[in-house]
Amino acid sequence: MTLNNLFAFEVDADIQIALVEESFAPIYAALVNEQVDYLGQWLAWPPYCQSEQDFRLFIQRSLVDYAEGKSLTCAIIYHGQIVGNCSFNNIDHDLRRVQVGYWLSQKHLGKGIMTRVVKKLIELAFSKYGMEKVELRAAVDNWSSRAVAERCGMALEGVISNSEKVGERILDHAIYGIHQQQSR
Repeated sequence: MTLNNLFAFEVDADIQIALVEESFAPIYAALVNEQVDYLGQWLAWPPYCQSEQDFRLFIQRSLVDYAEGKSLTCAIIYHGQIVGNCSFNNIDHDLRRVQVGYWLSQKHLGKGIMTRVVKKLIELAFSKYGMEKVELRAAVDNWSSRAVAERCGMALEGVISNSEKVGERILDHAIYGIHQQQSR
């Protein structure tokens, strides 16, 4: 994939993150369509967002929110191929806090991609956005996401019960955080 994106960061020699653009919609749709059951284990949206048009609308909303300083949504590019998505779901300028979210194609699990991406997001939150805290929420039983938070130096701050409905399940969330002074 040739990346002409004005907002792209190199995570390392293998990985880039790039601000979403409408040309990514068919790639996202294909990834989600082949993995809706896998992604739907921990995410509420995959059953409802599968077509190119769904992703075009998602990307358009994401770009508006980015322009308004509310969020940042990026494609994860591994060896030139989009393999997932990462974001600051919510940029709270008053509290100087961002909340990280992400998903990764099942085919690319176990390569350390998400840990490297989240470390880069933490760095960006503190250096580019002037945030004081980065937060990550994961379902209590989503041990993979919880391990990412822990590998990135985030501390478990607590558990919020009945935090999200995914399919027919009501999930509790483990809340992780890292403060700017802890990341040094």
